[in-house]
Amino acid sequence: MKWLVSRPAHWLGLLVCLLTLNLAQAAEDGADRSVTVEKDARQYRVQADGSYDLRHELVFQIEEERAIKTTAQQSLPYNRTLETLEVVEAYTQKPDGRKVTVSADQIKEQQQQASADAPMFLDSLVKVVIFPEVAVGDRLVLTYQRHRNTALFPGQFEDTVFPYIYPVRQMSVVYDLPADLALHADARDFKPSTPSAESGRKVWRWDYQNDAQPRMEIGAVSYADYGQYLAVSTFSDYAAFAKAYAARSQFEVTPAIADLAKSLTAEIKEPRAKALVLSDWVRKNVRFVAVYIGAGGVVPHAAETVLNNRYGDCKDHVALLGALLKAVDIHSTPALINLGTAYQLPKVPTLGVINHAITYILSLDLYLDPTMKGIAAGFLPLPDMDKPVVLIDSATLAHTPKTQANSVKSRTTFRINENGEADFSNDSNIEGWGAELNRYGLRNMAPGERDMLVQRILSSYNQSGNGRVEGKKLDKQGHGFQLSINGHSRNLVNLPGPIGVPTLSSFAGGIAQNAQGFISEKSRRQAFLCVSSRTEEEARFDFPAQVQIVATPKPVSLKAPNLDYSAEYRREGNSVVVTRRMDFRNDGSTCTPEQLRALMPTVEALIRDLNSQVIVQQD
Repeated sequence: MKWLVSRPAHWLGLLVCLLTLNLAQAAEDGADRSVTVEKDARQYRVQADGSYDLRHELVFQIEEERAIKTTAQQSLPYNRTLETLEVVEAYTQKPDGRKVTVSADQIKEQQQQASADAPMFLDSLVKVVIFPEVAVGDRLVLTYQRHRNTALFPGQFEDTVFPYIYPVRQMSVVYDLPADLALHADARDFKPSTPSAESGRKVWRWDYQNDAQPRMEIGAVSYADYGQYLAVSTFSDYAAFAKAYAARSQFEVTPAIADLAKSLTAEIKEPRAKALVLSDWVRKNVRFVAVYIGAGGVVPHAAETVLNNRYGDCKDHVALLGALLKAVDIHSTPALINLGTAYQLPKVPTLGVINHAITYILSLDLYLDPTMKGIAAGFLPLPDMDKPVVLIDSATLAHTPKTQANSVKSRTTFRINENGEADFSNDSNIEGWGAELNRYGLRNMAPGERDMLVQRILSSYNQSGNGRVEGKKLDKQGHGFQLSINGHSRNLVNLPGPIGVPTLSSFAGGIAQNAQGFISEKSRRQAFLCVSSRTEEEARFDFPAQVQIVATPKPVSLKAPNLDYSAEYRREGNSVVVTRRMDFRNDGSTCTPEQLRALMPTVEALIRDLNSQVIVQQD
């Protein structure tokens, strides 16, 4: 799913359990001027049962040649079980007024490619409208009608509209509903008109105000958190939304599920330990395969079906885990969340931001994500952290933990020869949420990829060479993981000198990598991701006897709100030992632009120290 496209994939109404959310990059002010949206008019006529008809009129003007590839074919997804879609009119209009009509054979139908991250089986199709003879200066005119015959939630309607990254001249959304079906809205830069009423119906209209689009900053939170959107819903609140979801997502404990749960926890007495074991079993033994047939986008499959198939999407993983927990007298509830970089929910309930389901155990105050194979039970993947969630059983809003334990300690030794080349070894101890993630990633990495990983790490430091990455107890699990990198750099020191030797102490996931997140943008207007980390690094540089150590950097101690950093450089014979510590403490997963401004002087001084050098000369 991508925000800021001409037709949000949200129309498919799927909790698609996304592993990534991508945002298109645009010009400095956020606008992509290769296309002008001259018209986007949407008219919904909603019935009491939640079914609806949509008429959507679109006019795009091609301003630059690069836009032809992406705009000259328009993809219209629809669910063939729940709805029909008809192209009413489509043509290319030339500057002289000539129309080149899209013929029937230029409208292709294909299976939707919903995810590149995991297998998906959908009854969603895509009609691709291919415009002929498109050139710069042309207008592409398209009108289509969608008839949704079955609502995902009976008797309810919801919709989310995001604007374009292109300049927009006219964009309007009209909702025509039965008068007794209330429509609630949350809008940013969409201006409402006074609703009109007649013949037992009520009509709402919103017009996009075409304010300037902000540039999407590197590492920023989702556009949905700070950008423009329109969210409407007949659900009065999230409690009503949760109850509608709960009506179609019950956990059934069958004999097979009960037997499995009891066998897995037979030797365990403590409830939390039981929950972790059951979650890890689902995480390891049920693979991610999404089957979205009919209302499968919001309705999980039966827990025993998931157990028998050993596959399912996030809702299916939660359903099976919920049944296993119930079998050992642990009550849990699905928790609906955004798996991405959206840290806010609209004020009205829609599926526009919610795209994932996890598990919550109130009695243990414990969140579990059994979909994520690389995160051990008891921890959450970063996209789940510090997020608002909809708890289904209690029909309430809650919040996932803001922080979780994570630390990295590493020790590196460079054994430098008379030619300036160096053999090196790096040993890292990872504790907390990152341990299982690194273990899982390394375990599933092909041997050739491991070798390339070392080359890529060296290249990031302007070094060339090779090496090998190894992990201890890759077939185990736990909250700690030991990682080792051994290799050879062909150009660590450019002897005879005098020359500066880079004081490399970070390899992967170290202080240098964490610090880069702060300086990826010099200044910010948007909140950005910044997760607490605690890192200790020691690097030892053993020089040959014929190389003289001329100078070492001075020690550094830096303190700022939430950030402590220190570095020491000591000589031991003909060796230099570099010791660095960085402790960044944040009370959530994001930082504000104001926090960055306060941190930036310290971070810049930290970066200068990371770039410091030991001066050496060959006798």
